[in-house]
Amino acid sequence: MALNLDKKKIIVSKINKISNIALSAVTADSQGICANKMNALRKSGREIGVKMSIVQNTLLSLAIKNTTFECLKKKLKGSTFIAYSMIHPGSGARLFKEFSKKNTQFKITGAAFEGKSLSTLEINQLADMPTYKEAIIKLLLILKMLVAGKLIFVLSAIKKKKETS
Repeated sequence: MALNLDKKKIIVSKINKISNIALSAVTADSQGICANKMNALRKSGREIGVKMSIVQNTLLSLAIKNTTFECLKKKLKGSTFIAYSMIHPGSGARLFKEFSKKNTQFKITGAAFEGKSLSTLEINQLADMPTYKEAIIKLLLILKMLVAGKLIFVLSAIKKKKETS
């Protein structure tokens, strides 16, 4: 189905608005992935604040012009599946990374964060970055281990003191 000019303008403005408020963006080639799997991916993305769409490269190039994601223009080939992380910068990258492990035809083609195009290593680092909630949990576990360690140290010191007395 061919898009008329008005529909194209709507798509470009919608993606441009998202591009102006998103924290990061990840692009992928989704050729050969069945619709049911893509719908499941979209559903899991909505749950974690990731906005996704499949867009023609010419429209996407116009939409990301003068945004922090303009650096992605070089990576656009074929029909592009793009995910914008709205809550946590690594959400889209993590979602795509997990999906590509299960679906070998799904290839991550690029990503942008803070106006910079990311390498494959940096995309993996972005995907592995803990969310706020995960970071708090890790911090609490470390503090809990420190307190437990100090308690054990104090108890062993008391025991030694009683043994020497």
